[in-house]
Amino acid sequence: MVERISYINPKGLVASKGYSHAVAVKGCHTTIYIGGKNGIGKDGSVVGKGDLKIQTGQALENIRITLADAGTDFPDIVKLTIFVVHGQDPRKGFAAFQEKWTDMSRLPAVSVIFVAGLGHPDWLVEIEAVAVIPE
Repeated sequence: MVERISYINPKGLVASKGYSHAVAVKGCHTTIYIGGKNGIGKDGSVVGKGDLKIQTGQALENIRITLADAGTDFPDIVKLTIFVVHGQDPRKGFAAFQEKWTDMSRLPAVSVIFVAGLGHPDWLVEIEAVAVIPE
C-alpha cells in the first residue's frame, strides 16, 4: 500500500511536540497543508519582536523551508491565510510578501484576518499555506 499522507517536520525549523509543520496528501497531485508559521527562528526564539515586516518575512521563510523539505517552492502555493494582530499595519507585512514572492503571475488566493492575539504575546502574524504539486 502506498502511503498517501505524510507529515513534514523539517530539521530547519524548531521541533514541535504538538503539531506537524505541514501535511502532504498524495493522489493525482500532492496537496501540502502548512500549519501556521510565525516569526520564529530555528532556535525557537521570536525574530523581529515588535516588527510586523520582519516577522512576516520570517514566517514566509519558514513556509519556504517547509516547502523545500517537500520538494517544492512558493509558486505551488494556492492559498494563504494570514492572521495579523489587531492594530498592526498590514501594509508592512505586504511589503515583506512582495520581497519574498518573485512570480507575480502566480499569486495565491489570500485571506487576511485581524485577531486579538496569537499563541504567544510577541507574535504579530501567523500564516497558513496550502500548496499543490502536480504528479
